[in-house]
Amino acid sequence: MTPHGAATNTRPRVEAHIDLDALAHNVDLLAGLARRSGAATMAVVKADGYGHGAVDVARTALASGATWLGVCTLGEAAELRAAGIDAPVLSWLHLPDEDFAPAVADGVDLGVSSRPELDGVVAGARRAGRPARVHLKIDTGLSRNGCPPEAWGELLDATEDARSAGEVEVAAVWSHLAHADAPAHPTIDVQAARLDEAWRTASARLGGPAPWRHLANSAATLTRPDLHLDLVRPGIAVYGLDPLEAPDHHGLRPVMTFRTRVALVKRIAAGEGVSYGHEWVAPSDRVLALVPTGYADGVPRRLGGTMTVQLAGRRRPVVGRVCMDQVVVDLGPAADAADAAVAPGDEVVLFGPGDAGEPTAAEWARWLDTIHYEVVTGVGCRPRVTRTSGSRP
Repeated sequence: MTPHGAATNTRPRVEAHIDLDALAHNVDLLAGLARRSGAATMAVVKADGYGHGAVDVARTALASGATWLGVCTLGEAAELRAAGIDAPVLSWLHLPDEDFAPAVADGVDLGVSSRPELDGVVAGARRAGRPARVHLKIDTGLSRNGCPPEAWGELLDATEDARSAGEVEVAAVWSHLAHADAPAHPTIDVQAARLDEAWRTASARLGGPAPWRHLANSAATLTRPDLHLDLVRPGIAVYGLDPLEAPDHHGLRPVMTFRTRVALVKRIAAGEGVSYGHEWVAPSDRVLALVPTGYADGVPRRLGGTMTVQLAGRRRPVVGRVCMDQVVVDLGPAADAADAAVAPGDEVVLFGPGDAGEPTAAEWARWLDTIHYEVVTGVGCRPRVTRTSGSRP
């Protein structure tokens, strides 16, 4: 029994709730678009499923129409395999001297962008005692990861040597778009043509079955069916966040709700300052709610004095600086009995789908002059932020 017989509250202190029904809806929508083009669907679950929990996201995505999973690192791929997920996985950003043998042994497909990286993969295949499946990445204009066009022939020659020796199998030739969030941007067609040229060269110079091609990210999956090719790779759209911010959000449903509870309610007198530096001073006697969530949990310090939260059925402003562990919410004048009725334990929604008028991740992105990708991936993890999953409560 708790002191004085008080009831326990089993809800987390700070929570990122993941609506798996919404995620399933999004994957079904995206995979349906791909199927109409004859393409398979890879759900990208890097960065712990964009902050949503990679394993639960992966399982839900695979049950909802995805047949592939995409990650950035070998460690992320290993996490999926350790969880018993045996679907095809592509890992695509590596250092050449990483140990690729465990990934090869686990049947993880590997992105390859350079001769040194290929050499590392071949060494891993030899240690694993089986060929590595590789996806050769060509830089078509993003100027980031990917083989420069002038080095493509050398990479193909080395890959063919390794293929002939039984050390690699070439699964695909692929690239990544720079302007997919502007569907009519001229560089998109330029990049598509460059990928096609690189794929044709690879198909002519490599033995074995013709490799797949893949290029489409979330935005291209939604708007450019001509670029679906053999496989689409939606990332942020899986999580219900529209990369193009269309009025109807392309039918996507946001998956994460970031919420906490009121820790303390108090009154302060007119003229009293709030939080570090007293950047906000009470204009009258006020009622404040202390919310135990701060920048260590994923609430950026820059949101102080800008953000609002949903509390007791309406938007309320956060006043003063965001601290490491807490923010302060202005409930209004002390004479307002309705505001003063807010109590410790009441739910505070930091962002969610927006259906009840609460802030959204997209709104946070506008406040921060960033993108909603950064917002959801920036939400903290255990032990400070608990992730729960299931249907929307």
